[in-house]
Amino acid sequence: MLSDMKTVMKHSMNYREWSLLLACSLFWGGSFFFVEVALQGLPPFTLVFLRVGIAALALITAAPILKIKLPRSKTVLVGFLVLGLTNNAIPFTLIAYGQTQISSSLASILNATMPIWTVIIAHFWTVDEKLTMNRVAGVVFGLIGVGVMMGLDAFEKFGVASLGQFVILGATFSYGIAAVYARRFKAWGVPPMAIATGQLCASSLMILPIALLVDQPWTLAMPGADIWLAILGFAVLSTALTYFLYFKFIESAGATNASLVTLIVPVTAIFLGVFVLEETLETKHMMGMAIIAFGLVAIDGRLFRKNHL
Repeated sequence: MLSDMKTVMKHSMNYREWSLLLACSLFWGGSFFFVEVALQGLPPFTLVFLRVGIAALALITAAPILKIKLPRSKTVLVGFLVLGLTNNAIPFTLIAYGQTQISSSLASILNATMPIWTVIIAHFWTVDEKLTMNRVAGVVFGLIGVGVMMGLDAFEKFGVASLGQFVILGATFSYGIAAVYARRFKAWGVPPMAIATGQLCASSLMILPIALLVDQPWTLAMPGADIWLAILGFAVLSTALTYFLYFKFIESAGATNASLVTLIVPVTAIFLGVFVLEETLETKHMMGMAIIAFGLVAIDGRLFRKNHL
């Protein structure tokens, strides 16, 4: 048992796992761009419902082709509800609201703090992903990076921009819980496609009544073609496809390694935000991102080991 635990703790990703990581990062980076565009015509709750609802429909359609059936055991169904809440409903809504206050580029950088919360949560919730010296150092550097990026104004002069940043951090904490919780689906024998489909169905059921009550979508103007393209982009590419890839990755590489997807996500999001949406980033944002990136590399640890590849 101990030898198995040590093997998991020292796991180095192979080229297949790196490919999955890069694909997830590309599609999730694009999600911040898609959300920013969709927010021009839709309120957050309706946007989130369309994201998870269309993604769920896409996966339900694909499930028979892949010959994957959704489990019906009470334990797994409850697991879908927990994962749908922590990995979809809460973070998607918080990110959508946060992007009404701050740019997609800044939101993507703050989103990169997810591994900080993941390693802390994994330390207390798992037996094989405990805090090590490099992970503690990574957490410290990550928190320093967040402080540099947000600046003292976020605490001294609290306003809508500050709220937007803290809301994104709340989303990343929820993601961290989900990343660690998702490990148990492997023990239950639930395949990745079923996990992705189950959680999206669960989150759709959670968000629908809230969207109907709060947004009253029947009173909204019909979105234009650009809004619908953005909806399809984040629902099909950045959600349905990416979650399938993500759970394949987490099943193979572990919760902490899976959380490193956020190290590369800001690259795509910033490129689209700056060059397409004409957003700007301040010097403190770039400095904070660099410090956070160093912290994530420390959490990963492989660059500090010999023969890390």
